[in-house]
Amino acid sequence: MSKLSQDILPYNDFSGYIKRKFGKRVQKISVDAGFTCPNRDGTKSTGACIYCANESFSPFYCNPKISITEQLLKGIEFFSPKYKTQEYLAYFQSYTNTYSNIELLKEKYSEALDVKGICGLVIATRPDCINEEILEMITNLGNDKYVAIEYGVESTKDDTLNFINRGHSWSDTIKAIKLTAKFKINIGVHLILGLPGENHNDFMVHAERISKLPINFLKIHQLQILKNTPIEKIFKETPELFIDLSLENYVKIVVDFVERLNPNIIIERFTGESPLEMIIYPRWEGKKNYEITHLVVNELKRRNSYQGKLYSNEIF
Repeated sequence: MSKLSQDILPYNDFSGYIKRKFGKRVQKISVDAGFTCPNRDGTKSTGACIYCANESFSPFYCNPKISITEQLLKGIEFFSPKYKTQEYLAYFQSYTNTYSNIELLKEKYSEALDVKGICGLVIATRPDCINEEILEMITNLGNDKYVAIEYGVESTKDDTLNFINRGHSWSDTIKAIKLTAKFKINIGVHLILGLPGENHNDFMVHAERISKLPINFLKIHQLQILKNTPIEKIFKETPELFIDLSLENYVKIVVDFVERLNPNIIIERFTGESPLEMIIYPRWEGKKNYEITHLVVNELKRRNSYQGKLYSNEIF
């Protein structure tokens, strides 16, 4: 990706990857398999991450009180009128979806793969909740299906990870990703920009560090201060810990980040989205993800820039 045109996006986009991979539209359908998290059940903490509000991203059909099959069928029913020819990926999204005994994990994943129209799995988890046995099971189960694991990394700084009560370290992330890569499983990473105590330079270091890892996908999220979370109190009492997350400033930060990111990494999104009634800051007048993506693309084009323009493949 060396120059821009009106027809080529200035970043390695996820939609383009899906079309090349499958030759058609493929939609993720979220599943809540009823798992918990070591940061909630007392194994590491009972307080969870200080920003966590899992209900902020769960669609209406995503309900652990009904079977995985029923959740997926409800999701297919919701999406199919819009896109009649598409296939679907079962997205194990809520909480930590490798945090259980291997027999139960295999049962849950198998049930999802047995649903008509499901062409693969996307499994969201933590870097400290994976091992060779689970990865081997997932590899064998997927066989001819598409399989990806998404790791909630959030930051590359241990001081930040400790402050937000994340319960794992940056070295845990490196170890998990390198182990997963050995099994030839697609790897995604979640990263939050704007965590308390972090600044512009930290975000650029995140881009450099993540660029050195064998990952396929990246989801970038802005920090969202949501109601009834521990970070709400921190934000109100010590606002100086937080950078300016006005939309204008955030777009500039993201573009600076993208310029330093390995151009082979596929960017799945630039923002997270929560119900407006739950958001304290930043609200951005309720703008949708696609609107912010347009702003990022426009800023890249205004700079005559693109993903990886400032990327260095030197050892970091």
